[in-house]
Amino acid sequence: MSHSGMERIVQTLLQEPAMSSRSSILAILCALLLGTAPLSAVAQEATPATPSYDAALAEKLGADERGMRPFVLAILKTGPRDAEITDREQRAALFAGHFANMTRLADEGHLVLAGPLGGEDGRRGLFILATPDIETARQWVDTDPTVEAGVFVVEYSRYYGSAALMTVNDLHATLQKPAPQ
Repeated sequence: MSHSGMERIVQTLLQEPAMSSRSSILAILCALLLGTAPLSAVAQEATPATPSYDAALAEKLGADERGMRPFVLAILKTGPRDAEITDREQRAALFAGHFANMTRLADEGHLVLAGPLGGEDGRRGLFILATPDIETARQWVDTDPTVEAGVFVVEYSRYYGSAALMTVNDLHATLQKPAPQ
């Protein structure tokens, strides 16, 4: 087989998404050992592209020089009134308000990430809030009807994480299927 034929095979293997990196490396090594692919062509194709730094995006997301930023992590735990509030309509109204409040906070850019937890040790949900200040986060979360009613109590901690978290809500909107009508 000619060098150009083997180069095409190696390039095809490198671009094949179903091919594991281990399989690709094995195929390239075989081609090199057989002397049918020049090392320079393989090295060029095997080098992954490095994402380039986007200063404007880093600034927009509030990233520091490491691409990180401060947040507040809020853990929602079972509150003192959770077991007392048993009326279905009342609970439904409280949780409708809970979801509406999360939507509002996300729309305002305050709520970066939210989701349920498994209930271990009373931990029922989490929020990551776009502020370094626990008191500010507390003011935002205290507007939640389930917190006001005592269904949940909240524990707060400072969290230092990737500024890319600020893009989760926009990205999530592209992954969620529209509700059936």
